[in-house]
Amino acid sequence: MQATNENDTGGPGNDPLAPAHRHRWLWIALTVLLAAGAALAYLGWYRFLREEAQPAWVTATPEMRWKYGSIGAENDAGIPYWIFYVLPRIFPEKLPGAGGYASLGVAWEQGMELPIGFTKKTIGFPRVANTCAACHTASYRSRHDENPTYLVAGPGHTLNLEAFFRYLIDCAKDPRFTPDVLMREIALVTELDWLDRLAYRFLIIPITKKRLLEREAQFAWIYRTDFPDWGRGRDDAMNLTKYFMIEAPMDDSFGPTDMPALWNLDKYKPEKGHFMNLAGDSHDARSVIIDSALGVLGAPPKDRQAFLGHVDWMHAFLGKLPAPKYPFALDAERAAAGKPVFDAHCAACHASDRTGTRLPLAELGTDRGRLDSWNKEAAIEANRVVRAMGITRKGLVEETLDGYVIPFLDGIWLRAPYLHNGSVPTLRDLLEPPSRRPVEFLRGYDVYDQVKGGFVTAGSDAARVGTLHDTRLRGNGNGGHLYGTELPDTDKDALVEYLKSL
Repeated sequence: MQATNENDTGGPGNDPLAPAHRHRWLWIALTVLLAAGAALAYLGWYRFLREEAQPAWVTATPEMRWKYGSIGAENDAGIPYWIFYVLPRIFPEKLPGAGGYASLGVAWEQGMELPIGFTKKTIGFPRVANTCAACHTASYRSRHDENPTYLVAGPGHTLNLEAFFRYLIDCAKDPRFTPDVLMREIALVTELDWLDRLAYRFLIIPITKKRLLEREAQFAWIYRTDFPDWGRGRDDAMNLTKYFMIEAPMDDSFGPTDMPALWNLDKYKPEKGHFMNLAGDSHDARSVIIDSALGVLGAPPKDRQAFLGHVDWMHAFLGKLPAPKYPFALDAERAAAGKPVFDAHCAACHASDRTGTRLPLAELGTDRGRLDSWNKEAAIEANRVVRAMGITRKGLVEETLDGYVIPFLDGIWLRAPYLHNGSVPTLRDLLEPPSRRPVEFLRGYDVYDQVKGGFVTAGSDAARVGTLHDTRLRGNGNGGHLYGTELPDTDKDALVEYLKSL
Protein backbone atom coordinates (compact mmCIF):
# COMPACT_ATOMS: atom_id res chain seq x y z
CA MET A 1 0.00 0.00 0.00
CA GLN A 2 1.52 3.33 -1.11
CA ALA A 3 1.70 6.03 1.54
CA THR A 4 -0.11 9.26 0.87
CA ASN A 5 2.21 12.20 0.21
CA GLU A 6 0.70 15.52 1.14
CA ASN A 7 2.96 17.13 -1.43
CA ASP A 8 1.31 15.15 -4.24
CA THR A 9 -1.16 16.86 -6.50
CA GLY A 10 -4.19 15.31 -4.83
CA GLY A 11 -3.04 16.08 -1.25
CA PRO A 12 -4.47 18.89 0.84
CA GLY A 13 -1.15 20.66 1.01
CA ASN A 14 -1.03 20.98 -2.79
CA ASP A 15 -4.69 21.84 -3.53
CA PRO A 16 -4.39 24.50 -6.25
CA LEU A 17 -7.89 25.80 -5.42
CA ALA A 18 -7.11 26.45 -1.71
CA PRO A 19 -5.79 30.06 -2.16
CA ALA A 20 -8.74 30.91 -4.40
CA HIS A 21 -11.14 29.55 -1.80
CA ARG A 22 -9.48 31.63 0.89
CA HIS A 23 -9.56 34.78 -1.23
CA ARG A 24 -13.21 34.23 -2.08
CA TRP A 25 -14.16 33.85 1.58
CA LEU A 26 -12.12 36.93 2.45
CA TRP A 27 -13.97 38.91 -0.22
CA ILE A 28 -17.30 37.57 1.02
CA ALA A 29 -16.44 38.46 4.62
CA LEU A 30 -15.22 41.92 3.58
CA THR A 31 -18.35 42.50 1.50
CA VAL A 32 -20.54 41.47 4.43
CA LEU A 33 -18.63 43.77 6.76
CA LEU A 34 -18.85 46.67 4.33
CA ALA A 35 -22.56 46.06 3.79
CA ALA A 36 -23.14 45.87 7.55
CA GLY A 37 -21.11 49.05 8.04
CA ALA A 38 -23.01 50.80 5.28
CA ALA A 39 -26.31 49.65 6.77
CA LEU A 40 -25.28 50.89 10.22
CA ALA A 41 -24.05 54.17 8.77
CA TYR A 42 -27.32 54.63 6.89
CA LEU A 43 -29.30 53.72 9.99
CA GLY A 44 -27.29 56.23 12.05
CA TRP A 45 -27.77 58.93 9.43
CA TYR A 46 -31.47 58.19 9.08
CA ARG A 47 -32.18 58.08 12.80
CA PHE A 48 -29.96 61.00 13.87
CA LEU A 49 -28.92 63.22 10.96
CA ARG A 50 -31.35 63.09 8.05
CA GLU A 51 -33.00 66.44 7.52
CA GLU A 52 -36.58 66.68 6.34
CA ALA A 53 -38.14 69.84 4.97
CA GLN A 54 -40.87 71.40 7.07
CA PRO A 55 -44.45 71.04 5.80
CA ALA A 56 -45.45 73.33 2.94
CA TRP A 57 -47.90 75.31 5.11
CA VAL A 58 -44.99 76.66 7.14
CA THR A 59 -43.70 78.72 4.21
CA ALA A 60 -47.04 79.30 2.47
CA THR A 61 -47.00 83.00 3.42
CA PRO A 62 -44.27 85.33 4.74
CA GLU A 63 -46.16 85.69 8.02
CA MET A 64 -46.33 81.92 8.54
CA ARG A 65 -42.66 81.55 7.70
CA TRP A 66 -41.80 84.25 10.24
CA LYS A 67 -43.87 82.53 12.92
CA TYR A 68 -42.98 78.87 12.34
CA GLY A 69 -40.16 78.60 9.80
CA SER A 70 -36.86 77.10 10.90
CA ILE A 71 -33.63 79.11 10.76
CA GLY A 72 -31.45 76.07 11.51
CA ALA A 73 -31.42 76.21 15.32
CA GLU A 74 -32.60 72.61 15.63
CA ASN A 75 -29.08 71.28 14.96
CA ASP A 76 -27.37 72.47 18.14
CA ALA A 77 -30.01 74.31 20.17
CA GLY A 78 -32.94 72.02 19.41
CA ILE A 79 -34.65 69.96 22.09
CA PRO A 80 -36.01 66.53 21.13
CA TYR A 81 -39.72 67.00 20.52
CA TRP A 82 -40.95 64.30 22.87
CA ILE A 83 -38.74 65.53 25.72
CA PHE A 84 -40.02 69.06 25.13
CA TYR A 85 -43.57 67.70 25.11
CA VAL A 86 -43.44 65.89 28.44
CA LEU A 87 -41.36 68.32 30.53
CA PRO A 88 -44.42 70.31 31.76
CA ARG A 89 -46.14 67.02 32.67
CA ILE A 90 -43.20 65.95 34.84
CA PHE A 91 -42.04 69.33 36.19
CA PRO A 92 -45.11 71.61 36.35
CA GLU A 93 -43.96 73.11 39.65
CA LYS A 94 -40.92 74.69 37.98
CA LEU A 95 -43.08 76.83 35.66
CA PRO A 96 -44.36 80.30 36.70
CA GLY A 97 -47.94 79.05 36.89
CA ALA A 98 -50.56 76.65 35.60
CA GLY A 99 -51.04 75.91 31.92
CA GLY A 100 -47.72 74.42 30.87
CA TYR A 101 -45.64 76.48 28.47
CA ALA A 102 -48.52 78.98 28.18
CA SER A 103 -47.59 80.19 31.68
CA LEU A 104 -44.40 81.61 30.14
CA GLY A 105 -46.47 84.11 28.16
CA VAL A 106 -45.67 82.63 24.76
CA ALA A 107 -47.79 83.73 21.79
CA TRP A 108 -49.85 80.63 21.06
CA GLU A 109 -52.40 80.65 18.26
CA GLN A 110 -55.48 78.51 18.67
CA GLY A 111 -55.19 75.10 17.02
CA MET A 112 -51.41 75.24 16.59
CA GLU A 113 -49.16 72.50 17.90
CA LEU A 114 -46.47 74.87 19.14
CA PRO A 115 -46.31 78.55 20.12
CA ILE A 116 -45.23 81.19 17.63
CA GLY A 117 -41.46 81.26 17.37
CA PHE A 118 -41.15 77.56 18.23
CA THR A 119 -40.26 75.38 15.25
CA LYS A 120 -40.57 71.65 14.77
CA LYS A 121 -38.22 69.99 12.33
CA THR A 122 -36.94 66.45 11.81
CA ILE A 123 -33.18 66.07 11.89
CA GLY A 124 -32.99 62.34 12.43
CA PHE A 125 -35.81 62.72 14.94
CA PRO A 126 -38.28 65.57 15.57
CA ARG A 127 -36.72 68.52 17.36
CA VAL A 128 -38.03 71.83 18.71
CA ALA A 129 -36.10 75.08 18.45
CA ASN A 130 -36.73 78.82 18.55
CA THR A 131 -36.66 81.66 16.07
CA CYS A 132 -36.67 85.44 16.41
CA ALA A 133 -40.48 85.35 16.36
CA ALA A 134 -40.58 83.98 19.91
CA CYS A 135 -39.45 87.37 21.24
CA HIS A 136 -40.81 89.51 18.42
CA THR A 137 -44.52 88.77 18.19
CA ALA A 138 -46.95 91.07 20.00
CA SER A 139 -50.51 90.50 21.09
CA TYR A 140 -53.39 92.63 22.26
CA ARG A 141 -57.02 92.25 23.34
CA SER A 142 -59.76 94.81 23.89
CA ARG A 143 -61.15 92.92 26.91
CA HIS A 144 -60.24 89.98 29.10
CA ASP A 145 -62.62 87.46 27.48
CA GLU A 146 -61.43 88.08 23.91
CA ASN A 147 -58.97 85.95 21.96
CA PRO A 148 -55.64 87.72 21.38
CA THR A 149 -54.70 89.27 18.07
CA TYR A 150 -51.07 88.48 17.20
CA LEU A 151 -48.89 90.91 15.26
CA VAL A 152 -45.67 89.65 13.71
CA ALA A 153 -42.42 91.55 14.38
CA GLY A 154 -43.99 93.34 17.35
CA PRO A 155 -42.37 93.39 20.80
CA GLY A 156 -43.08 90.18 22.70
CA HIS A 157 -44.29 92.01 25.79
CA THR A 158 -45.95 88.93 27.33
CA LEU A 159 -42.99 86.51 27.05
CA ASN A 160 -41.15 85.62 30.25
CA LEU A 161 -37.87 84.70 28.56
CA GLU A 162 -35.81 84.46 31.73
CA ALA A 163 -38.29 82.00 33.22
CA PHE A 164 -38.05 79.89 30.05
CA PHE A 165 -34.25 79.75 30.30
CA ARG A 166 -34.44 78.83 33.97
CA TYR A 167 -37.09 76.22 33.38
CA LEU A 168 -35.02 74.14 30.98
CA ILE A 169 -31.96 74.23 33.24
CA ASP A 170 -33.95 73.53 36.40
CA CYS A 171 -35.57 70.51 34.76
CA ALA A 172 -32.18 69.12 33.71
CA LYS A 173 -30.83 69.59 37.24
CA ASP A 174 -33.71 67.68 38.79
CA PRO A 175 -32.90 64.05 39.79
CA ARG A 176 -36.10 62.98 38.03
CA PHE A 177 -34.62 63.93 34.64
CA THR A 178 -33.74 60.31 33.88
CA PRO A 179 -34.45 57.93 31.00
CA ASP A 180 -36.77 55.86 33.19
CA VAL A 181 -38.95 58.82 34.19
CA LEU A 182 -39.01 60.52 30.81
CA MET A 183 -39.58 57.30 28.84
CA ARG A 184 -42.47 56.35 31.10
CA GLU A 185 -44.12 59.70 30.43
CA ILE A 186 -43.36 59.63 26.71
CA ALA A 187 -44.96 56.18 26.48
CA LEU A 188 -48.22 57.68 27.75
CA VAL A 189 -48.47 60.09 24.80
CA THR A 190 -46.86 58.29 21.85
CA GLU A 191 -45.62 54.90 20.74
CA LEU A 192 -41.97 54.95 19.66
CA ASP A 193 -40.56 52.03 17.70
CA TRP A 194 -37.92 49.89 19.38
CA LEU A 195 -35.00 51.72 17.76
CA ASP A 196 -36.32 55.10 18.87
CA ARG A 197 -36.89 53.75 22.36
CA LEU A 198 -33.27 52.61 22.51
CA ALA A 199 -32.07 55.90 21.04
CA TYR A 200 -34.06 58.00 23.51
CA ARG A 201 -33.06 55.89 26.50
CA PHE A 202 -29.33 55.55 25.85
CA LEU A 203 -28.45 58.56 23.70
CA ILE A 204 -31.03 61.30 23.25
CA ILE A 205 -32.10 61.80 26.87
CA PRO A 206 -28.57 61.63 28.37
CA ILE A 207 -27.17 63.98 25.69
CA THR A 208 -30.05 66.45 26.13
CA LYS A 209 -29.50 66.52 29.89
CA LYS A 210 -25.75 67.05 29.42
CA ARG A 211 -26.23 69.94 26.97
CA LEU A 212 -28.81 71.68 29.14
CA LEU A 213 -26.53 71.44 32.16
CA GLU A 214 -23.65 72.88 30.11
CA ARG A 215 -25.72 76.04 29.75
CA GLU A 216 -25.96 76.51 33.50
CA ALA A 217 -22.60 78.30 33.77
CA GLN A 218 -23.46 80.63 30.88
CA PHE A 219 -26.77 81.49 32.53
CA ALA A 220 -25.30 81.94 36.01
CA TRP A 221 -26.17 85.63 36.12
CA ILE A 222 -29.91 85.00 35.81
CA TYR A 223 -29.74 83.10 39.12
CA ARG A 224 -28.05 85.94 41.03
CA THR A 225 -30.18 87.00 43.98
CA ASP A 226 -28.82 90.56 43.85
CA PHE A 227 -30.37 91.06 40.40
CA PRO A 228 -34.15 91.45 40.07
CA ASP A 229 -36.06 89.27 37.63
CA TRP A 230 -36.32 90.63 34.11
CA GLY A 231 -40.08 90.15 34.08
CA ARG A 232 -42.32 89.60 31.09
CA GLY A 233 -41.37 91.31 27.86
CA ARG A 234 -37.70 91.98 28.69
CA ASP A 235 -34.31 90.41 28.11
CA ASP A 236 -30.72 91.23 29.02
CA ALA A 237 -29.59 91.07 25.40
CA MET A 238 -26.03 92.33 25.59
CA ASN A 239 -25.16 90.08 28.52
CA LEU A 240 -26.58 87.17 26.54
CA THR A 241 -24.19 88.14 23.76
CA LYS A 242 -21.25 88.43 26.14
CA TYR A 243 -21.75 85.13 27.89
CA PHE A 244 -22.78 83.06 24.86
CA MET A 245 -21.12 84.50 21.76
CA ILE A 246 -17.79 85.59 23.21
CA GLU A 247 -17.95 83.46 26.39
CA ALA A 248 -16.76 86.32 28.59
CA PRO A 249 -16.50 85.75 32.35
CA MET A 250 -19.50 86.94 34.33
CA ASP A 251 -19.19 90.52 35.51
CA ASP A 252 -21.43 92.74 37.65
CA SER A 253 -23.39 94.36 34.82
CA PHE A 254 -27.17 94.11 34.54
CA GLY A 255 -29.19 95.77 31.79
CA PRO A 256 -32.57 94.24 30.92
CA THR A 257 -34.55 96.09 28.28
CA ASP A 258 -37.88 95.83 26.53
CA MET A 259 -38.20 93.56 23.51
CA PRO A 260 -37.99 95.84 20.47
CA ALA A 261 -40.35 96.02 17.51
CA LEU A 262 -38.79 94.93 14.20
CA TRP A 263 -41.16 96.32 11.60
CA ASN A 264 -40.17 98.72 8.80
CA LEU A 265 -36.42 98.25 9.28
CA ASP A 266 -35.71 100.02 6.00
CA LYS A 267 -36.37 103.30 7.80
CA TYR A 268 -32.93 102.99 9.39
CA LYS A 269 -30.42 104.66 7.06
CA PRO A 270 -26.76 104.21 8.06
CA GLU A 271 -25.78 106.92 5.60
CA LYS A 272 -27.85 109.35 7.70
CA GLY A 273 -26.04 108.37 10.87
CA HIS A 274 -28.68 105.94 12.09
CA PHE A 275 -27.65 103.11 14.39
CA MET A 276 -29.56 100.10 15.63
CA ASN A 277 -30.07 98.41 18.98
CA LEU A 278 -31.18 100.53 21.90
CA ALA A 279 -27.76 102.03 22.52
CA GLY A 280 -26.71 102.20 18.87
CA ASP A 281 -24.48 99.15 19.28
CA SER A 282 -24.87 98.01 15.67
CA HIS A 283 -24.38 99.66 12.29
CA ASP A 284 -27.30 98.22 10.36
CA ALA A 285 -30.34 95.95 10.37
CA ARG A 286 -28.66 93.03 8.64
CA SER A 287 -25.96 92.90 11.32
CA VAL A 288 -28.58 92.94 14.05
CA ILE A 289 -30.48 90.08 12.42
CA ILE A 290 -27.29 88.03 11.99
CA ASP A 291 -26.23 88.49 15.62
CA SER A 292 -29.73 87.79 16.96
CA ALA A 293 -30.07 84.66 14.82
CA LEU A 294 -26.64 83.43 15.92
CA GLY A 295 -27.82 83.87 19.50
CA VAL A 296 -30.82 81.66 18.75
CA LEU A 297 -28.60 79.03 17.10
CA GLY A 298 -26.25 78.98 20.07
CA ALA A 299 -23.40 77.82 17.83
CA PRO A 300 -21.87 78.52 14.41
CA PRO A 301 -24.36 77.61 11.67
CA LYS A 302 -24.04 74.11 10.25
CA ASP A 303 -24.71 75.43 6.76
CA ARG A 304 -23.46 79.00 6.46
CA GLN A 305 -25.05 79.58 3.06
CA ALA A 306 -28.47 78.35 4.23
CA PHE A 307 -28.18 80.45 7.39
CA LEU A 308 -27.40 83.61 5.46
CA GLY A 309 -30.29 82.80 3.15
CA HIS A 310 -32.62 82.88 6.17
CA VAL A 311 -31.04 86.16 7.29
CA ASP A 312 -31.50 87.77 3.88
CA TRP A 313 -35.12 86.65 3.77
CA MET A 314 -35.81 88.11 7.23
CA HIS A 315 -34.02 91.33 6.30
CA ALA A 316 -36.17 91.75 3.19
CA PHE A 317 -39.40 90.79 4.99
CA LEU A 318 -38.84 93.03 8.03
CA GLY A 319 -37.45 95.85 5.96
CA LYS A 320 -40.75 96.60 4.27
CA LEU A 321 -43.21 95.27 6.85
CA PRO A 322 -45.36 98.25 7.90
CA ALA A 323 -46.09 99.10 11.49
CA PRO A 324 -49.59 98.01 12.57
CA LYS A 325 -52.27 100.67 12.69
CA TYR A 326 -54.05 101.48 15.92
CA PRO A 327 -57.01 99.04 15.93
CA PHE A 328 -59.40 100.89 18.20
CA ALA A 329 -61.50 104.01 17.79
CA LEU A 330 -59.60 107.30 17.73
CA ASP A 331 -60.95 110.64 18.84
CA ALA A 332 -60.18 112.46 15.59
CA GLU A 333 -60.71 115.93 17.03
CA ARG A 334 -58.45 115.28 19.99
CA ALA A 335 -55.80 113.63 17.79
CA ALA A 336 -55.83 116.67 15.51
CA ALA A 337 -55.31 118.90 18.55
CA GLY A 338 -52.37 116.72 19.55
CA LYS A 339 -50.51 117.18 16.26
CA PRO A 340 -49.30 120.76 16.99
CA VAL A 341 -48.37 119.68 20.52
CA PHE A 342 -46.24 116.91 19.02
CA ASP A 343 -44.65 119.28 16.53
CA ALA A 344 -43.76 121.73 19.29
CA HIS A 345 -42.50 119.32 21.94
CA CYS A 346 -41.58 115.95 20.33
CA ALA A 347 -40.78 116.36 16.64
CA ALA A 348 -37.32 117.85 17.19
CA CYS A 349 -36.17 114.41 18.32
CA HIS A 350 -38.71 111.94 16.97
CA ALA A 351 -39.45 113.36 13.52
CA SER A 352 -36.21 115.00 12.46
CA ASP A 353 -32.64 114.27 11.42
CA ARG A 354 -31.93 113.34 15.04
CA THR A 355 -34.30 110.37 14.90
CA GLY A 356 -32.34 107.11 14.76
CA THR A 357 -29.19 108.73 16.17
CA ARG A 358 -27.77 108.45 19.65
CA LEU A 359 -28.82 110.90 22.39
CA PRO A 360 -26.27 111.29 25.21
CA LEU A 361 -27.37 109.86 28.52
CA ALA A 362 -26.51 113.13 30.24
CA GLU A 363 -29.29 114.78 28.25
CA LEU A 364 -31.79 111.93 28.38
CA GLY A 365 -31.34 111.02 32.05
CA THR A 366 -32.72 107.46 31.94
CA ASP A 367 -31.39 104.31 33.63
CA ARG A 368 -27.83 103.54 32.58
CA GLY A 369 -27.80 99.78 33.29
CA ARG A 370 -28.10 98.81 29.62
CA LEU A 371 -25.11 101.00 28.69
CA ASP A 372 -22.93 99.47 31.38
CA SER A 373 -23.59 95.92 30.14
CA TRP A 374 -21.56 96.43 26.93
CA ASN A 375 -18.29 98.08 25.90
CA LYS A 376 -15.76 98.51 23.12
CA GLU A 377 -13.71 95.43 24.03
CA ALA A 378 -16.79 93.19 23.95
CA ALA A 379 -17.75 94.55 20.53
CA ILE A 380 -14.26 93.91 19.13
CA GLU A 381 -14.31 90.32 20.38
CA ALA A 382 -17.84 89.66 19.12
CA ASN A 383 -16.88 90.91 15.66
CA ARG A 384 -13.82 88.65 15.71
CA VAL A 385 -15.94 85.62 16.63
CA VAL A 386 -18.39 86.23 13.79
CA ARG A 387 -15.59 86.78 11.26
CA ALA A 388 -14.08 83.46 12.35
CA MET A 389 -17.36 81.81 11.31
CA GLY A 390 -16.79 83.12 7.79
CA ILE A 391 -19.70 85.58 8.06
CA THR A 392 -19.30 89.08 6.67
CA ARG A 393 -21.34 91.94 8.15
CA LYS A 394 -20.82 95.56 9.17
CA GLY A 395 -20.97 94.34 12.73
CA LEU A 396 -21.05 95.90 16.16
CA VAL A 397 -19.82 99.43 16.81
CA GLU A 398 -16.34 99.18 18.32
CA GLU A 399 -16.81 102.03 20.77
CA THR A 400 -17.87 102.43 24.38
CA LEU A 401 -21.25 104.11 24.00
CA ASP A 402 -22.69 107.02 25.96
CA GLY A 403 -26.39 107.21 25.15
CA TYR A 404 -29.52 105.68 23.70
CA VAL A 405 -30.93 105.85 20.18
CA ILE A 406 -33.86 108.21 19.64
CA PRO A 407 -36.59 105.87 18.39
CA PHE A 408 -38.88 106.25 15.42
CA LEU A 409 -42.48 106.31 16.62
CA ASP A 410 -44.25 104.18 14.02
CA GLY A 411 -46.52 101.77 15.85
CA ILE A 412 -45.68 103.41 19.18
CA TRP A 413 -49.13 102.48 20.49
CA LEU A 414 -48.10 98.81 20.71
CA ARG A 415 -44.67 99.31 22.23
CA ALA A 416 -45.65 99.69 25.87
CA PRO A 417 -44.19 99.76 28.47
CA TYR A 418 -41.99 102.73 27.59
CA LEU A 419 -38.39 103.89 27.88
CA HIS A 420 -35.63 101.51 26.84
CA ASN A 421 -36.06 99.35 29.94
CA GLY A 422 -39.86 99.31 29.94
CA SER A 423 -40.16 101.15 33.24
CA VAL A 424 -43.13 103.40 32.39
CA PRO A 425 -46.39 101.54 31.69
CA THR A 426 -48.28 103.91 29.35
CA LEU A 427 -47.82 106.91 27.07
CA ARG A 428 -49.85 109.03 29.48
CA ASP A 429 -47.62 108.03 32.38
CA LEU A 430 -44.55 108.97 30.35
CA LEU A 431 -45.82 112.55 30.19
CA GLU A 432 -45.79 112.80 33.97
CA PRO A 433 -42.68 113.78 35.97
CA PRO A 434 -40.82 110.74 37.34
CA SER A 435 -42.11 111.46 40.83
CA ARG A 436 -45.69 110.91 39.58
CA ARG A 437 -45.01 107.87 37.41
CA PRO A 438 -46.05 104.47 38.84
CA VAL A 439 -43.46 103.07 41.21
CA GLU A 440 -44.75 99.51 40.79
CA PHE A 441 -46.92 97.97 38.09
CA LEU A 442 -47.71 94.63 36.50
CA ARG A 443 -46.31 93.93 33.06
CA GLY A 444 -47.11 91.19 30.57
CA TYR A 445 -50.91 91.43 30.44
CA ASP A 446 -52.24 92.05 26.92
CA VAL A 447 -55.57 93.81 27.45
CA TYR A 448 -55.11 97.28 25.96
CA ASP A 449 -55.71 100.49 27.90
CA GLN A 450 -57.35 102.64 25.23
CA VAL A 451 -57.32 105.75 27.41
CA LYS A 452 -53.70 105.90 28.53
CA GLY A 453 -52.10 104.17 25.55
CA GLY A 454 -50.50 101.01 26.87
CA PHE A 455 -51.61 97.82 28.58
CA VAL A 456 -53.66 97.28 31.71
CA THR A 457 -51.27 97.02 34.65
CA ALA A 458 -53.53 96.37 37.64
CA GLY A 459 -56.42 94.17 38.70
CA SER A 460 -56.93 90.49 39.37
CA ASP A 461 -56.56 89.37 35.74
CA ALA A 462 -53.32 91.29 35.30
CA ALA A 463 -52.06 89.92 38.61
CA ARG A 464 -52.82 86.35 37.53
CA VAL A 465 -50.42 86.46 34.57
CA GLY A 466 -48.29 89.57 35.02
CA THR A 467 -44.91 90.08 36.64
CA LEU A 468 -44.24 92.92 39.05
CA HIS A 469 -41.98 95.72 37.84
CA ASP A 470 -40.50 97.67 40.76
CA THR A 471 -38.80 100.84 39.53
CA ARG A 472 -36.75 101.07 42.74
CA LEU A 473 -34.75 97.97 41.84
CA ARG A 474 -31.54 97.83 39.86
CA GLY A 475 -31.93 98.35 36.13
CA ASN A 476 -35.62 99.26 36.52
CA GLY A 477 -35.39 103.03 37.04
CA ASN A 478 -38.12 105.19 35.49
CA GLY A 479 -36.34 108.55 35.63
CA GLY A 480 -35.41 110.85 32.77
CA HIS A 481 -37.17 111.70 29.50
CA LEU A 482 -38.74 114.84 30.96
CA TYR A 483 -40.03 116.07 27.62
CA GLY A 484 -43.68 117.14 27.77
CA THR A 485 -43.99 116.64 31.50
CA GLU A 486 -44.80 120.31 32.11
CA LEU A 487 -47.67 120.44 29.61
CA PRO A 488 -51.25 121.00 30.83
CA ASP A 489 -53.38 117.86 31.10
CA THR A 490 -55.49 118.76 28.07
CA ASP A 491 -52.39 118.92 25.87
CA LYS A 492 -51.07 115.67 27.31
CA ASP A 493 -54.34 113.89 26.56
CA ALA A 494 -54.38 115.28 23.03
CA LEU A 495 -50.77 114.28 22.48
CA VAL A 496 -51.47 110.69 23.57
CA GLU A 497 -54.37 110.52 21.11
CA TYR A 498 -52.14 111.73 18.30
CA LEU A 499 -49.36 109.27 19.19
CA LYS A 500 -51.81 106.39 18.88
CA SER A 501 -52.27 107.31 15.22
CA LEU A 502 -48.58 107.03 14.29
